[in-house]
Amino acid sequence: MTAVMFLTAGLFLLAVLWKVYQLTQAPRDRTLQAVTACLVCAAGSFSTGFPPEKRALNTALGAGAASLLSNVLLLAAVYSLLTFYLHSAADRARATRRARLEAVPLVVTTIVITVATITTPAEVRGLPYAQADLHTPQVAVFFIAAQLYLVYAFATTARWTARYARMSQRPATIGLWMTAGSLASMAMANALRVVTDLIGWQGGSAPAALSHGAALLFLIAVPAFVAGLSYPGVAMRLANFRIWRQHRRTYRSLRPLWVLLHDAFPQDALSRTPGGKWREAIRVHGVHRSYYRRVIECRDGLVRVSPYLAQLGVEDGATPQAVAAHLRTALGAQAAGTPATTDALAVALPGEDSIDADARQLVAVADALVKTA
Repeated sequence: MTAVMFLTAGLFLLAVLWKVYQLTQAPRDRTLQAVTACLVCAAGSFSTGFPPEKRALNTALGAGAASLLSNVLLLAAVYSLLTFYLHSAADRARATRRARLEAVPLVVTTIVITVATITTPAEVRGLPYAQADLHTPQVAVFFIAAQLYLVYAFATTARWTARYARMSQRPATIGLWMTAGSLASMAMANALRVVTDLIGWQGGSAPAALSHGAALLFLIAVPAFVAGLSYPGVAMRLANFRIWRQHRRTYRSLRPLWVLLHDAFPQDALSRTPGGKWREAIRVHGVHRSYYRRVIECRDGLVRVSPYLAQLGVEDGATPQAVAAHLRTALGAQAAGTPATTDALAVALPGEDSIDADARQLVAVADALVKTA
């Protein structure tokens, strides 16, 4: 259980840091504000379960303060999730009105659980849920009121999330389905707890299966919720990283070809961005710019030397291997000032119209050059 708590805490921390960073880039985005507030409140609620923080809060503010704060933050997190959907699906004015309306049950529930906490006898106030004395009316009201709001909010957001998931595409749809499943699980877990609390309030003993089922649902749902919210962004970053790695690898693979052509036609070199080679090399977008520049320079160089390739018997549409076999000789003739008597050829052509396909053909020329060196 401790390992799961620390894993969940780590996921919360990463998710919160990521959303806070995104919010700094778009501070007026209402939906991003709502998601960030949701994660911050959820992380705050989760953190109150750690013994050091719980003891500090109860010592400073009185018995039951940690439990009250945890529940208030959890309610606020779920409310923030509700407002996220409102700002996503409606115009700004309508979303603001609906958000205010949805705040009414939140405020009422917060007042009820606050009053219940204050009026609860000190000896039974703030006990963990598993040890709570549900025969005390204030304790039962505290948990039932909070859980009823959570059942409503989680069920509503799960339904809205599933609706968006059906309309979305990857990678967003995967994250949305994960989030919808976690929200539905949390709604079910809280519904089980409401039943348990009602039985306990009436003096009965709830079946252990209810408590175990709710605990298991929470154990699965909380990490899945954080992962679902973070999945689209993480998947996009991973995809971008794969492209970055591919461009970096291709950039390096083109070096043998580029060196030959750059030495022969230095005037065709494209200008670099301000800051120089090293600054460009360490920046993410700098790798992409270097890749595009090298591909263009290599292709321009091949076009310039292609008349000399033609004089060596290379035909239009020649393969990368045929180009590589005669390239050094052709460049030597060009450097010696030998007149070119034929027009430019289209050599090492890609099978599709894209710069990546062109890069693959140029890499094949570069590889063949290395083998023939």
